[in-house]
Amino acid sequence: MVALLTVEKLTKKYGTKTIVDQISFKFGHHKCVALIGPNGAGKTTTLRTLAGLLKPTEGIIQFESQAKNQDIRSWIGYLPQYPSFHSWMTGKEFLTYSGRLAKLPKIEAAQRAIELLKVVGISEEASNERISRYSGGMKQRLGIAQAIIHKPKLLILDEPVASLDPIGRREVLVLMEQLKQVMTILFSTHILNDAEEVSDELLLLNKGKIIESGSLQDLQKKYQTTVIKLEIDDSVDIYQEKINALESVANTKIERGALFISTVDLKIAREQILTLAAKEHWPITTFSINRASLEDMFMRVVNN
Repeated sequence: MVALLTVEKLTKKYGTKTIVDQISFKFGHHKCVALIGPNGAGKTTTLRTLAGLLKPTEGIIQFESQAKNQDIRSWIGYLPQYPSFHSWMTGKEFLTYSGRLAKLPKIEAAQRAIELLKVVGISEEASNERISRYSGGMKQRLGIAQAIIHKPKLLILDEPVASLDPIGRREVLVLMEQLKQVMTILFSTHILNDAEEVSDELLLLNKGKIIESGSLQDLQKKYQTTVIKLEIDDSVDIYQEKINALESVANTKIERGALFISTVDLKIAREQILTLAAKEHWPITTFSINRASLEDMFMRVVNN
């Protein structure tokens, strides 16, 4: 893999407090990379440092083909968690203005604004309305358009859907899926379902350190487990001991009246449990196979 961005031992301190602690990673072109972590993990500081808004205390940030001392800010588009706009402007005026700030010629800035408004799904009618009338989702999509007005190689988004309603959230996630075809996206989130939906690679950050990284598929194989959920029209305690006695069962736990069964061999466990249930006429109301979510995986990594 040819790395678009390589980060080595990146550290950011404020006085004696270390916010980002010697993190290292790299990723290639046309990827969507999720930086996952709880609030206070150091996600925003990491992204602001990568975007050139903060100076690292230590470490190396290297872009592909970057010459020594080259200013690479033109390669990066950045959208903070809470973007601000000139609300008295129309969407089209704001994007054209942003293009001029990015040193695009006047005509090119206007053309690029019209092009990007279509890309992010803001209609011609809406583009001529004042931004103060835009919904949260429209403002976020306008912010993304502003961040890519200069055609960056890397788009950095800080919690891009955290403050949106379900409709706005869906609009932005669909847009991110489209944009990763032409650029790399690095976004932070503590909403793990979003990361699971759009990302190719994950960086798990906790207390300023990367505690795990890799492709979504590889991490799922490494950490995700499959459990059987059993609900019975009776007290499940009566059946838990019998299920624990099966050699194909690793352990069981009771949550909210249901029995969750971790297995050594799923296929054998399923057959043994159903055979036993049929033989003894258990009043089963639910028998389902559940795969652990990305959130379960993250909690397992953090707890370890």
